[in-house]
Amino acid sequence: MQDDFRHCAALVREAERDRYLAALFAPADRRDALFALYAFNIEIARVRDLAREPMPGEIRLQWWREVLLGERTGESAAHPVAASLLQTLSRHNLASERLAELIEAYRFDIYDEPMSSLSQLQTYAASTAGTIFDYATRILAGPGTTFADLANDAGQALTLANLIAFLPRHAVRHQLYVPLDVLRQYGAEPADVYAMRATPELRAALAELRLRTRRYLSHIAEAEIPEHVRPAFLPLAPLRQWLLAMEPNDYDPFDPPEVPQWRRQWRIWRAAKSLRRIGG
Repeated sequence: MQDDFRHCAALVREAERDRYLAALFAPADRRDALFALYAFNIEIARVRDLAREPMPGEIRLQWWREVLLGERTGESAAHPVAASLLQTLSRHNLASERLAELIEAYRFDIYDEPMSSLSQLQTYAASTAGTIFDYATRILAGPGTTFADLANDAGQALTLANLIAFLPRHAVRHQLYVPLDVLRQYGAEPADVYAMRATPELRAALAELRLRTRRYLSHIAEAEIPEHVRPAFLPLAPLRQWLLAMEPNDYDPFDPPEVPQWRRQWRIWRAAKSLRRIGG
């Protein structure tokens, strides 16, 4: 079983370096559980990348649903991420039903329907990234303590940041995560995104989303969070300065800035000393 957890740690280190580094600040006896949770999220979030058509994607998601429902006992025991996740859920008394809801929310990714509204995006964020942050805090806090509201804020912030960061990739795929009602509010069109036209209207819509992201980060920075729970929120540490780098008028939303890994690591380290640095 320890080999399974090592596999999860290696997967997180490769695919989500910020979360890997953040987990190293967690108590040693909780890191394996965090790595299992994060590795599961990676497996689900990358279904669109691995299955370019909806049907193979549906099959992958259904397999994970059945794992969570206990219907793939033999196969899950042989799958390092599934085996580690199931043990983590049992050890920390975490409900598999919420992760099944996460899988259902990620079905949006395998199709090309646009995000219709900000409300739909917020529900998506709460069910996906918000659930992962919530379960991470529960693993770190132990029984009887929850940080559900802050976990939701963190999920909203990370989802919005990823929407902005992956805008070029989504445009190529003809996916649209920028909510249609936000585009309309500023006079932008979905065609602008698909054609990668950095119009003033699209820039204004994205500025609105960046502002919302910074507000969520401020909520977390201002909260009283016990030291042993803070590692759950540390992956957010590189975001604020990255968002500010997109404020100049010549910013190209289809060529977002990249933060060198050493600088991301430094910001995570600084936030581990004071979580207020997440917000400023």
